[in-house]
Amino acid sequence: MASLKELKGRINSVKSTQKITKAKQMVAAAKLRRAQAAAEAARPYAERLSGVMASLASKVSGDSAPKLLRGTGSDKRHLLVVVNTDKGLCGGLNANIVKAAKAKARELIAEGKDVTFYLVGKKGRAPIKRDYADRIEKHFDTSNVRNPGFEEAEAIADDLIERFEKGEFDVAHLVYPIFKSALAQDPTVDQLIPVPSPEGEGDSGDAVVEYEPGEEEILEELLPRYVKTQLFGALLEREASEQGASMTAMDNATRNAGDLINKLTIQYNRSRQAAITTELIEIIAGAEAL
Repeated sequence: MASLKELKGRINSVKSTQKITKAKQMVAAAKLRRAQAAAEAARPYAERLSGVMASLASKVSGDSAPKLLRGTGSDKRHLLVVVNTDKGLCGGLNANIVKAAKAKARELIAEGKDVTFYLVGKKGRAPIKRDYADRIEKHFDTSNVRNPGFEEAEAIADDLIERFEKGEFDVAHLVYPIFKSALAQDPTVDQLIPVPSPEGEGDSGDAVVEYEPGEEEILEELLPRYVKTQLFGALLEREASEQGASMTAMDNATRNAGDLINKLTIQYNRSRQAAITTELIEIIAGAEAL
């Protein structure tokens, strides 16, 4: 049985940990409101851009379409762009993202495809490296930026488009979390390159829309912007998911610390009472012996 001094030390240690988790929870809650607002504000723009893309893509034939839309004509080489967080203490968020990425990789490899990884964020590197060390193309570091935004998304998009133009891959998939609430952040896998043509969103009924300049010229300008917007949205969703998961994880840790403190306090009081009782028995026994 632990001594009273050891129990007292453990209680103080857990109390210190509880203070840290409580502070982390409050910081995550404050950041979550801003991150959630930013993620939700970006969604309508991305949805409307998809609608415009569908309308334009329906008016362009396969041969005249830009390469970002028509693809390379092959789907042999696949690149998985995995967006993880740079910081920990956010529950199982990163583990779920990595799990989704690995599941997609196994599915593609089973179909005979060549799979490589393009990793964004630090926390997904080690678990993916354990299984696919020879398939990692690049690590894009966002840890030196306090709030990753459109500038980082643009840099990632430019790099990916350049690699696509060089023929380094045929299809790129984006793996990232979608923020739903502080309790739910669902990992999802979307095709990023070539840009998929949304079905049904570009239907404008009987309206006749004429574009100036031509659809091909507009798509040449719009397709890279679409890729950047998707990556920007993924970074915003990542930030909101990280803060939501962190707030929930720290709340659970604070509650668990409180339960442990209560158990240790009960154990400490019982041990103290036992020690006092033993001393009293020894004093009484000694007095009777006299």
